[in-house]
Amino acid sequence: MIIYIHGFSGSGEGVKARAFREYFKNQGDSYIAPSLSYVPDLTIKTLEELIESYGRDVKLIGSSLGGFYSIYLANKYNLKAVLINPSIHPYVTLKQVLGSAPSFYDDSSFTWTKSHIEMLKKYETKVQNQSDFMLLVQKGDELLDYKEAVAKLPDANIYAEDSGNHSFVGIDRYFDDIRSFFGL
Repeated sequence: MIIYIHGFSGSGEGVKARAFREYFKNQGDSYIAPSLSYVPDLTIKTLEELIESYGRDVKLIGSSLGGFYSIYLANKYNLKAVLINPSIHPYVTLKQVLGSAPSFYDDSSFTWTKSHIEMLKKYETKVQNQSDFMLLVQKGDELLDYKEAVAKLPDANIYAEDSGNHSFVGIDRYFDDIRSFFGL
């Protein structure tokens, strides 16, 4: 089972989630992209329940904040994970959006609070088996500094591209590499 973990304000119906869904469906692979809560503790609880229900044959793909969650979960459960422009210190970068935050799925919004920032700090972890991580970063990411991800995971399978943006332009070019990294 491949679990896609979206970023802050995202959903399981985002552009990358849908593109991965179509690709893995066409390959005959099991894939899920749940729409997760903006509350970090609820997100982690949901993902832990999914991982535990699917057993140990789970692989993770995390984008942005989903990358941060993927690092924590991959270490906890000894899983392989692909990180796409991951947020390494979301408890720092997401301080910028305290207050009302928009949902990228619809016109709704939610309130992002200091208690949510504090929750994120609990999930900071040292990466244990870096060979279990594939890191995809684009140096043109306008929201996050790719160097933080490379510094945290220097021994991961790193693909760093010049230019690009936070959404990772052309992610579909890596679909086969991701599938191969997962051993599928």
